[in-house]
Amino acid sequence: MHGSRRYEGSGTPRVVVGVSGSLGSLAALHRGVAEAHRTGAEVVPVLAWEPPGGEFGYRRSPCPPLLSAVRDAAEQRLHDALDAAFGGVDPGVRLRPVVVRGDTGPALVHVADRPDDVLVLGQSGGLLRRRLRPAVSAHCLREAGCPVLTVPTPALQRDLEALHRRARWHLPFGPAPELIAAKG
Repeated sequence: MHGSRRYEGSGTPRVVVGVSGSLGSLAALHRGVAEAHRTGAEVVPVLAWEPPGGEFGYRRSPCPPLLSAVRDAAEQRLHDALDAAFGGVDPGVRLRPVVVRGDTGPALVHVADRPDDVLVLGQSGGLLRRRLRPAVSAHCLREAGCPVLTVPTPALQRDLEALHRRARWHLPFGPAPELIAAKG
């Protein structure tokens, strides 16, 4: 992890949540807050980022102003995700947002480094993205030294993906089958 350090916090229990801004990560954030309410823990939303071209590309041709801009964009993305999740309303638990430079899976395991932490993950991206990139949840389940909670895909995300598939294949949108069944 470049430019990162061990998370230094109080001795209170923590719920570490992987945040990317996707609907799946926002669902994980809500679940993490619910866990924190239940256990009295603080919530640590974590967004991992890498330089354009990855670490190898950056070492090959470093550009500090670009790196600074990407870091700032990652911090803004995390704050936007928190705003989207809570709508500017206080979630009722302590939040300690963390932005970490590195690959997502190792960065989350690095932050959730205490045995009493709980790591909460959502599913993000469609089927193609999940096939092309290594599964963050699989890495965290293998490597984390704390419990890992995976949150299923929200119904809204499934509906949006279905609409996207229909639009891509130029299929009619028509009413949902459950609405037709309810009418009859």
